[in-house]
This record gives sequence, structure tokens and C-alpha cells, in this order.
Amino acid sequence: MKKFLLLLIAVSTAGYAQHKNPNPGYWQQHVDYKMDVTMDVEKFQYSGTQELVYTNNSNDTLKKVFYHLYFNAFQPGSEMDARLTSISDPDKRMVKSFKGPDGKEKRQSKISELKPNEIGFLKVDELKQNGTLLKTKVVGTILEVELAKPLLPKDKATFTMKFNGQVPVMVRRAGRNSDEGVALSMTQWYPKMAEFDFEGWHADPYIGREFHGVWGNFDVKLTLDKKYTVGASGYLQNKNEIGHGYEDQGVKVEVPKKQKTLTWHFVAPNVHDFAWGADPDFIHDKVMGSNNVELHFFYKNDASIKENWKKLQPETVKLLEFFNKNIGEYPYKQYSVIQGGDGGMEYAMCTLITGKRSLPSLIGVTAHELAHMWFQHLLATNESKHGWMDEGFTSFISDFAVNQIMDKKNQEDQNPFQSMYNNYNYMVKMGGEQPLSTHADRFDDNMNYGISAYTKGAVFITQLAYVIGWDNTFKTLKRFYYDYKFSHPTPNDFKRTAERVSGAVLDWYLVDWTQTVNTIDYGIKNVEVKGAEANITLERIGRMPMPIDLVVVYSDDSTESFYIPNTLMRWTKDNPYPNIKRTVLKGWDWAYPTFDFKFDTKGKKIKAVVIDPSQLMADVDPSNNSKEL
Repeated sequence: MKKFLLLLIAVSTAGYAQHKNPNPGYWQQHVDYKMDVTMDVEKFQYSGTQELVYTNNSNDTLKKVFYHLYFNAFQPGSEMDARLTSISDPDKRMVKSFKGPDGKEKRQSKISELKPNEIGFLKVDELKQNGTLLKTKVVGTILEVELAKPLLPKDKATFTMKFNGQVPVMVRRAGRNSDEGVALSMTQWYPKMAEFDFEGWHADPYIGREFHGVWGNFDVKLTLDKKYTVGASGYLQNKNEIGHGYEDQGVKVEVPKKQKTLTWHFVAPNVHDFAWGADPDFIHDKVMGSNNVELHFFYKNDASIKENWKKLQPETVKLLEFFNKNIGEYPYKQYSVIQGGDGGMEYAMCTLITGKRSLPSLIGVTAHELAHMWFQHLLATNESKHGWMDEGFTSFISDFAVNQIMDKKNQEDQNPFQSMYNNYNYMVKMGGEQPLSTHADRFDDNMNYGISAYTKGAVFITQLAYVIGWDNTFKTLKRFYYDYKFSHPTPNDFKRTAERVSGAVLDWYLVDWTQTVNTIDYGIKNVEVKGAEANITLERIGRMPMPIDLVVVYSDDSTESFYIPNTLMRWTKDNPYPNIKRTVLKGWDWAYPTFDFKFDTKGKKIKAVVIDPSQLMADVDPSNNSKEL
């Protein structure tokens, strides 16, 4: 049996290349988890053992390690609870609103009201390093561990642990008995080794935003009431013992009546997290996607949602095909869409989403969370430090996919991403914007964080298409995935990929857009025509430099375009309007606030002059981007 299990694991991990990050000297840590957990579905408490083989691939000698204990956040007085009371716009899902004695609306954290049997907790009862008991200290959601013996570079240590936990009442992402009646949404549920990389330890407390994890293999056994159906990360190893829609075709699984529990055995190779959801009333459907990927769907046996969940399945097949084509091939052979949580959240090889939605909303949230597989679980950027890369890139490609798949028609002259630009402009107008390089937990309010990460991060890509062209942008995304999957790339890695693909110098773009709150604002200052000679004066009002596409429209509706290079790029973009004659002018150096150029109209009367007809440049004041004569 042991040899058979090892064979299954070997087969399931075949084809998963180790990281091949092209940066010289790159390294990353590695973990192998084995967990055996028993869940009491009546008390919502669980206990288990964990064996973790940790490989120190760094050049540092480690004297400490750190674990995340995420469920400890769901306790009155926790940092997450404190943040809900101090931030100006707390997540509405996490607070209760009521009117105080003075008639004014007040808010109270839902966490602050949790009773002892409703809170979440993770407790480590015993932790050993290679058999030696270790000293530990719990600080909120972090377990600080002093090693008995320093872990040398390129060495391994085996950490064995006994732990127990309680599933909190659903407040955010994880928990029990969601608003839609899902019993268990088990995310961030186990003691998880913190990431150590070239920047050092990332033992961030859990305040409610983003995550970062160590790549490795997970071997997980979950024992719980036999009535429950489980959807999870990884591949079920004993499907013909379990049933519940997993079993091989033609195989009938009957569990003895006296047997009260089932043990589900999952193996998830080369991932950096493990999540699961379970309910006694789950329907389990399975369809095949491209490249023989099994797509699993778990949702409540609720007449009001069944039809939409059935219709979701062929659309998910299309989404998988789209991402395979436009980013790169999904490397696993399984993905599960599980009803649960409090919105939509991505995990390794699965997502938990709320299920009582309209069909467009259901497809939209699935598109977004599935796209996260590429930009968070395969290109595992540090979400806490660079959340805009994960959320922004995901928002861009999922919106693009939904527009294509659902055949949303847009006028040819309309920017299909205009709503993103509107949101970004709203943030700029309202004030309080912080640079994208701000740590996710350090944003002053949720609105600016959300618009920054999801919207400004997405505009980084759509605007890059303005800077280097759509063809180069999609080539960059594919090359970035090919070069950096199964590793932890940084913003600079993406910039360098775009430079290699296009030939443009793009440091100015990354710095201004992500490390400052500089805005783009160009305007047409003056258009003067004398005879057949026209003179146009443009002005740069914002701090951020850009190349300029400008189109002149004549009274006979003929057009010609002019391209003004941004000299910082040391490069000229291909004509984005090949059917329109284009003149490439001299470059516009950033220090000069205005730019003049003259051209021969050949006697034609100018009707209008337009800066950036694509509307892909995020100019914060487009009112002066066109001038009619």
C-alpha cells in the first residue's frame, strides 16, 4: 500500500517543473506537508498532526522560523478586530451598523461580539525539530519558534506538530455556516510556515487582506462525517472509497451504515496553500476542460441556484481555454469551484465563491478567481507587498476574457476598460491615493486599497498596451508566465520581461505608476493654422511622462497621425493605426513643459485634433485632450 501511495504521488507530481526563475542566483525555500486532521462537525473543532520537511535553500543560517495561525484573527481584541474599528471604511461584511442613542449611525466589529464557542483559534500543542521539543511563542496570528539547532544553508529539518483549532463563525473568507448555508469554508485553517526569501522573513500578521506562501507538496487526510461532500486543493487519492461523485465510472461506492466518518486523502503537488470546503448538501458535478483538466463544481442543492451553476460549467471550460491561450497552459489536471466563503477568493487548484448570484455575476467571479491561478498560484508574487500585480493583472485578464466569451459588444471607438479608468480617476479626484508599492496592510482606507490594487493595477497593463502596443503586451504576459511560473517574481521582473519583448526602456513607467502618485495630464494648448502650415502646441501638466499618439481629423474626414516618443523609452512604438499615415516626430524630453510641431496640411481644413484616440492613456483630465476647430 505504501509503495502504491508513493507511486500515486510520483504520478501526480510528474510534469511539474521546479522553478526556473531566470534571475542569476535565484533560490526559494521548499516545504513538504503531511497532515492528518479530524473534524467534529457538531462542535466545529478539529485536531491533527503535521509533519513538515523544510528545506533551507538560502545562504542564511536560520535560527528561528515562523508559522501563520490565521484563525487567531477571529477573536475579540485581535489586530483584525482593532483594524475594523480604526479604519474609516471597514469591510461591510465584517461590521454591524446600527443607530446610537444620538441617532447617528454607528458600526461595530462582528469579531468583537464572538463568543468563546464562535471564535476561531489555532493552537499548537507540541512542536519538535527532528524529535527535539521547541520553545514557541504566540503573538496574535504568528507563532514564533526558536530552533533547537540552527538550520544551515542547503540543509533540511523535519518539524512535527500536534495542533487543534476551532472554525470561527463566518466573518471573512473562512468560517462555518456561511450566509448561504455552507457548513465549512476551510481556508487559512492550518499552521502554515511563513515565507523566507531574498528579502528575509514575511511573518505578517493577518489583518484581512493578502497572503504569501512557500512552494511545496501537500499530503492531507481529512476525516469528518460521512454525509459531507468535500471539495479541495489537489487530487483525491481514494475516490473509490469515498464516492460523493468522485468515483470512477461504473464504480459504486457504499459506505457501511455503522461507519460514521470518511477519511478523504488529497495530494496537492507544487502549490503554496491548501484549502477545502464541505457541506452535507453539496451537489458535485464534473466536466472536462482543455488538456484533460477535470473541472469540479460543488454547490448547495438549492433550486434557486441550480440552473445558473449548470450554465456556469461550459463557460468555465471556455475561460480555461482562454487563459491557456493568452497566458500559458494550466499545469495541473484539476480545478474546483466551491460554493462557500463570503465573496470570491482564490486558493491552490480551487476557489470558494458565493453561489446565489445572477449568471453574469457567477461567470464574472469565476473568471476572476480562475485567473488568479496564473497570477497568484503559479506566478506567486508577494501579495502583501505587490498586491497590484496579482489583483490588477487578474482583473485585466478576467475582464478581457469575459468580454470575449460573453460576446460583449463595444463601440469600436470606446475603451472596453473605461470603467477601470473612471474608478482610477475617481480615486485621484477624491484624494488620499497612496503608491501601489504601499504594503497592503498599510493603506489608510479600503476604497483606495481596492481601487489601487484591482483598478490601477489593471490599468498598468492596459496602459502598457498604449505604451508598447497590444501585441507586445500579450507577448510579455506569456513570456512572463513561461519564465517565472512556480517562483516568486517581482515588479522589476515583469518590467524587464516587457523590455526584453519590446526593446523599450520602461523603468520610468514602473517607477512613476507604482512607486509614486504622479498623474498623467496632457493637453492641447494651441492649434494655429497659417495657409497650409499648422502649428500645434501641447503641454504636459501632470508629472508622469508618456509617449503621445495624436490624430488630426480634416474636414473631409480624412486623418493623419503623429507620434511623439517619450525620450526616456529610447524606442519608437509601431503604428497602432496602420491604415492611417503616421509621422514620427522628435522626442519630447520630460523637463520641457510644452512641445511644438509644425506640419503641412496640404490645403485641407483641420476639423479636430485628438490626443490618444484609444483612450488607453490614463489622463486624469481628458477634457483638454481634444480640440475642435
